[in-house]
Order: sequence, then structure tokens, then C-alpha cells
Amino acid sequence: MSSTLSITSAVPDPALLDLPWQLPLESWPEETIAALPKGISRHLVRFVHLEGFVVAIKETTAELARREYEMLRTLQRLDVPCVEPVAVVTGRISADGEELAPALVTRHLKFSLPYRALYSQALRPDTATRLVDALALLLARLHLIGFYWGDVSLSNTLFRRDAGSFAAYLVDAETGKLYEGGLSNGQRENDLEVARINIAGELLDLQSGGRLDEAVDPVDIADGIVAAYRSLWRELTASETFPEAERWRIRERVERLNDLGFDIEELSIRKGDDGTSVRIQPKVVDAGHHSRRLLRLTGLDAGENQARRLLNDLDAYRAVRGKSDEDEEMVAHEWLVSVFEPVIRSIPRDLRSKLEPAEVFHQLLDHRWYLSQEQQRNVPLAEALTSYVDSVLRHRRDEVTVVGPQTSAITLPIAVVDDGEEDWRAKV
Repeated sequence: MSSTLSITSAVPDPALLDLPWQLPLESWPEETIAALPKGISRHLVRFVHLEGFVVAIKETTAELARREYEMLRTLQRLDVPCVEPVAVVTGRISADGEELAPALVTRHLKFSLPYRALYSQALRPDTATRLVDALALLLARLHLIGFYWGDVSLSNTLFRRDAGSFAAYLVDAETGKLYEGGLSNGQRENDLEVARINIAGELLDLQSGGRLDEAVDPVDIADGIVAAYRSLWRELTASETFPEAERWRIRERVERLNDLGFDIEELSIRKGDDGTSVRIQPKVVDAGHHSRRLLRLTGLDAGENQARRLLNDLDAYRAVRGKSDEDEEMVAHEWLVSVFEPVIRSIPRDLRSKLEPAEVFHQLLDHRWYLSQEQQRNVPLAEALTSYVDSVLRHRRDEVTVVGPQTSAITLPIAVVDDGEEDWRAKV
């Protein structure tokens, strides 16, 4: 390999040197390629096996690769859901001396799927709506930190299951820019309009290929991101005025924001000149209220909705066992070792790549509830676990990775069980 090859990485992985950088990406041997479902990209992107994990390699220009690499690192430091940057590779030369395109290397997000893979026979209306809601939440999080995306779309997003809903992750930051002073209303509106147009086009493309349920109106779904985003943004940033006698509304506002997964950094409360009204203005920090609490109490790293569900089970455990007055961290450790970990260890080894542990536990709780309703009795957790493994989990496709030789550029369909979830917009 030519000595001009340059690999820039915060944590260099020697295995990167073993990849065939002297070949154009489209010509890499099949044994290096991981066949994973992928979205639409303006650049050539391929998934590649690296020691112990999978990376996505995108051929682009040196300037764009370096810029996107640094932007993704910055977004990670700001705790924004996005793919992990691994390296920038430049100085690629073929065996006959031809200069090859530089590449950006990112780590594949385990258990994630592009929107085109989130269908079975066709993308159903409630699934399409939940994808757009997840993207609206991601866009609001980005705007809160002053990030202008510039190319908002389903194709530039990956989705992971999050307790019956979806969590969205930014994949392509090529057009993004971070503004320290925050975004203007015009910048936010432009991002929103780009999102609406791109989503309508992507869903119309699915419709033309027969992959969209007949009940889905692509334009209505695309317009939904505008409504979802505006409701969420208003809840996150709007001031609120109410009579002083209704001070309980301060706590209610905080709890609504917590339910959406956001913490309050600062709450400005001002009394009116007449002393009879109160005006509150929350200063919201990044999402992850429940995830951070679960991580602090148990060490479990889960999605926001998953964390909320696990915390609810932990709280129920405390109440049922009369431990509400005991130290929260001690009870959380007891719940972890006596409830959560035994469940995860009981999953057969050949089924552990089906879903993330937190998602398995969430679905098990749902399954137990349905069994209890059906049988009109309190079904023990162990009994529900056996039923869930045999009747649900065993029949799912693996979502950790879909690995095998890539035979074509066609997106690989993945059957997905479409679980219902309450629309978060009903809460705001």
C-alpha cells in the first residue's frame, strides 16, 4: 500500500490498515462487505467488517470528510443522537497510481434501521407517523443547541426502537452548521420546510414502488412533521402566564417537559406588576432526563422511552415491596440483580441479537400485561418470559446486524412487528 495513505482518527484502530484502500470502494471484495439495509445517499456508501464491529465507509472529498468528521465529534460531545465518527482516510492511491476518493468512516449504529427497511408488506400509517414524530424530536434537539441541518430527511436519519416508539439518529452532517448564538426563526423554518419537502418525496417514492399502505397520504405525513415540531418547540420554549393562585402549574410544566425527556436547567419566574399573575420561562437542556436517571441508578444505557419504562417498573418494584422510603440507589441495585439481569440472562443465546436488552424487557412487560388481561389473572414474570420467547422473540428478525455477502445494491427488506405507542403530541 502506498505510503501516502493517511488515516486521521481520535482513537486509531490498527484494523483500518488492513482494509483494501487501494481499491475503489465499489470494487471491494465481498468478504469485507457487511450486507446491511441502507438508505439513499448522494455518495457511495458501503458497510464493512472491522474487527468486532461494522463501519460505514462513504467516499467523498477530503474537505467534506474532515468537516463532517469534526461536526459529528462535536455533536457527540453535545450528547446529540448521531452516528460515531471513526476516521478520515485520504491519500488513497490505486495499484496503477490512480488517485482515489477520500473516505469518511463511521461506526454502524447497532439495532438501527433506515426508514426504507421499516416495513413488512407496506409502511403503515401509524409507523409512518411515528417515524416523522421521532424526526421532529431530533430536529428540535438539534435546533436547541443551535445546529442547522440543511438537509433534513428520512434518508439522512437512522431509527432505533425505543419502547414501542422510535428514536431518530442523525447520519449525514455534511450540510450542517453549528451557530453559537442559536438559530434564527428563519433558519429553523427553512430546516422545517426542507424536511417537509424531502419526506413527501421519500414517501412518494415508496408509494410508487408499492411499499406504502394505501391509507397513507405522503403529503399529510410530511405536513405532520411541521405540526409535531411546532407543538414540541412551543412546549420547550414558550413562556406561560397564569394566576398566582395556580402555582401548581409550574410543577406541571416541568413534569410535561420531563415526560418529553428534557431536563430544566433554569426556570425564570416573574410576578406581574399587579402581583396577581406569574410568568414562567423554562430554559431547557438536552433531552435524556430518564436515560440519565436510569444510568445513574443502574448503569443501564437505554433509549429515553425504554428508560422511562424500566424506571416505571423499578418504581413499581419499590412500591410493591414497601421500599419507597429506602435509599433509591440501593433499591435500584436490588431490582437490577433480582429482576432485570435474570430476565436478560434467561434469553437463549441464539436469540440475543434480536433486540437490545432494554427493548426486550419493555416488550416482555407489554406481553405480560396482555397475558394478564387475557387470562384475568396476574401472570408471573417467569411464565410471561417463557411465552414471550416462544411466541414473539423467536419469530423476529435480528436487528443487531444483518450480516452476509452483499449481492446487490437493493435495500434489504426487514420484517418489523409494528407495536403501537401513544402519540407524544397528545401530551403537549
